[in-house]
Amino acid sequence: MRAGLPELLAPAGGREQFEAALLYGADAVYMGGPELSLRTACEGFSPAELVAAVGEAHARGVRVYYCLNALPYDAHLPAVEEALERLPESGVDGLIAADPGVIWLARRRCPSVPLHLSTQAHSVNAAAVAFWREAGIGRVNLARELAFRDMRALAGAFPDMEFEAFVHGAMCLALSGHCLLSAWVNGRPANQGRCTQPCRFDYRAFALVVEEQKRAGEPLWEVRQGEAFSGFWAPQDLCLLRYVGCLADSGIAALKLEGRTKSGGYVAQVTDVYRTALSRHASRRAGTASSPEWTTSALLEELFQTSTRPLSTGFFLPRRRVEAPRAGFAARPVAARLIEPLRGGWKVQVRSVWRADREAAVLLPGLRRPALRPGAYGLENHRGERTDILHPGMEGALRCEMEGLRAGLYIRA
Repeated sequence: MRAGLPELLAPAGGREQFEAALLYGADAVYMGGPELSLRTACEGFSPAELVAAVGEAHARGVRVYYCLNALPYDAHLPAVEEALERLPESGVDGLIAADPGVIWLARRRCPSVPLHLSTQAHSVNAAAVAFWREAGIGRVNLARELAFRDMRALAGAFPDMEFEAFVHGAMCLALSGHCLLSAWVNGRPANQGRCTQPCRFDYRAFALVVEEQKRAGEPLWEVRQGEAFSGFWAPQDLCLLRYVGCLADSGIAALKLEGRTKSGGYVAQVTDVYRTALSRHASRRAGTASSPEWTTSALLEELFQTSTRPLSTGFFLPRRRVEAPRAGFAARPVAARLIEPLRGGWKVQVRSVWRADREAAVLLPGLRRPALRPGAYGLENHRGERTDILHPGMEGALRCEMEGLRAGLYIRA
């Protein structure tokens, strides 16, 4: 935590996302192994990779929490115990778990590792918090279904406990991720980390009207007949950017960003926005003006660069608020990532089509976005030949004179 602020906790689904979180201002990261961490779709960290990542994070003052938050069957328990026994030597700062059996085993296999309760446990009341405290839990991730007033009340009622709250990212169709849809449709249970997110798929319904029995004639849901497919099951994404200050002053210990299956570019931009918002709040609280003073609208516009679904406050407020981009807004994708310096430029990994006649922006931490204007930079392909366009999956070179560039930075174009 920085200067009395809550910890900014960012996702690290793989090595690149881990590096992005560190570079763009996370105070802590959460990561898992190749399995049993509710995110089998992400790269994860092997035991050796975990040790290396922890060492690198600690050298930069960043904490690492390890996820073992799947709900395992008996057949999985030997692997669970093996993972738990390795944790103390890895140096992680905490274990995130949800299953009572995993927590019971953790207290016996790695008692020195602090225990954090996953959102999968769906903690929504004081009795549950008291129960988990007796079970050895030191930090509780509060359910996304809680309102702010409830979060603040729990933080005030348990001053000896830490609480973290999700502030940004995907929300599940079911309560705290307990969804049967993926298991039913694709045979891949969400609580085993194998969710295929069928609620995000596009469907087509023909004149579907749903009524509740005691309110006949009053449509509860209606999907009109049409030719287009639509993701009508998909929840909105959570965005509590406007309320970072309220959370920071409420006793919440950590603000958590969802997204272990997201790209490094996503992690970089979202982490940068929330780091900037927290810094702005700290400046205002101290009575000093940050330079520059970022407006909420400017911060939200950065988030719209990464969003594929509407952003809303979920259950945080009595009445849900949906954030909308300004008229005419068009997101600009991440075009490349800087890999290593070259003489007179940088080697880059290309992530989306990048045309040399298009203005680009370098994503510097602190929400600085210096422009690369056409004519002021050049592109080369992997053979070192000048080119007007680079395509996704390629490696190439950026030729420019801009100072302050370093490996791991992203470019938007």
